[in-house]
Amino acid sequence: MINTKIIGPFTQLLTMDNLPLKGSLNDSQLEIIPQGGMVVSDGKILETGNFEHLLTRFGDQQNFVERIEIDMVAMPGMIDPHTHICWAGSRAKDYALRLAGKSYPEIAKSGGGIAETVAKTRAASVAELEALLTERASNHLRSGITTIEVKSGYCLNPEGEAKLLEVIRKVNEMLPVDLIPTCLAAHIRPPDFNGSSYDYLEIMLNELLPEVRRLRLANRVDIYIDNGAFTPDEAKVYLKHAKNMGFDLVIHGEQFSAGGVSLACELGARSVDHLEIIKDNEINLLAASNVIPVVLPGASLGLGCGFAPSRKLLDAGCSLAIGSDWNPGSAPMGNLLMQTAILGIFEKMTMAESLAGITFRAALALGLTDRGVLKKGSLADFIGFPAADWREILYNQGSLKPSMVWKRGEKMKNSNYI
Repeated sequence: MINTKIIGPFTQLLTMDNLPLKGSLNDSQLEIIPQGGMVVSDGKILETGNFEHLLTRFGDQQNFVERIEIDMVAMPGMIDPHTHICWAGSRAKDYALRLAGKSYPEIAKSGGGIAETVAKTRAASVAELEALLTERASNHLRSGITTIEVKSGYCLNPEGEAKLLEVIRKVNEMLPVDLIPTCLAAHIRPPDFNGSSYDYLEIMLNELLPEVRRLRLANRVDIYIDNGAFTPDEAKVYLKHAKNMGFDLVIHGEQFSAGGVSLACELGARSVDHLEIIKDNEINLLAASNVIPVVLPGASLGLGCGFAPSRKLLDAGCSLAIGSDWNPGSAPMGNLLMQTAILGIFEKMTMAESLAGITFRAALALGLTDRGVLKKGSLADFIGFPAADWREILYNQGSLKPSMVWKRGEKMKNSNYI
């Protein structure tokens, strides 16, 4: 068998297989294979099981086996379904002002806020943006995140948004990690735009999105529905046209104001993200739909506000994915595992629910069915933690890092990545 190998034995192999896509989960539902291994061929998993049994079935040749010599827990590579990691500049000044009690309007009036990031990102060269995105994506890969959603949204004009999507594509071609691009030209109406929000969105529909489709720069379109961004009515017109063009839909909703969830359910969006202020009626709408709730604890930590009600979402029968929201303004940390562990504490989530939110349920939020679980046919994207018990992963609240990362069955060795 060409390009085939057996990897193991892992002290425990946590597969995340045979779990429901929606609703609450118990830790007892997790499939944990003691002394587990995987047969990998051409970047995909052929079989999982007891390592010694796999050796018996497939052979024990030196060049055929990748042996793990220490206690290690393996699980699927993590998936971050919501990031904004393609930007230039810093908002450390904003953060200091926020800690000193300044409001967002006050910060924006003094020259900060998203307008500062837009100005610096517009001014940055393609080479600078590629270097910055490469550094952030490589950091995520070192942390065990093997698939990363990346939004545009920091140029807010047709040529600049296309530039950002081209940068994402170029970096995706250079790195082993998978970057999933999303067009967020509808982040806000830029301060220097002379016209209404409808006018701005019409320009994006007529000038940007056709080029994004033609050049295959993204299959996903996102919009921010909130005070200071776009209204549900404005977003509905934009998203209906984008859907007719063949894009998957994503909505930033229910962060500070309502309207995003009901629109996401009405239009059949892939996901609705944030949900810090979601109410019971909207939770029930989501539970009855196929829209994936994506919660973003990094934004709550960055802004000092409450978490999305993850426990209520799960108990109502919703799915639940967890993203880092890594961005320069409200969520500069970017540590998905730490954020997930903290969210689990405050929302009383089981470890199974937390891990599902950063593996196969996060994949579902991106429309991906070939990852987030270790089973036959899935991508051989997995990570190994130096531990003898899978519970150590969340117990250590993000301080326990993967010591090994495999992408499509290849162990990452380049110091730029791992």
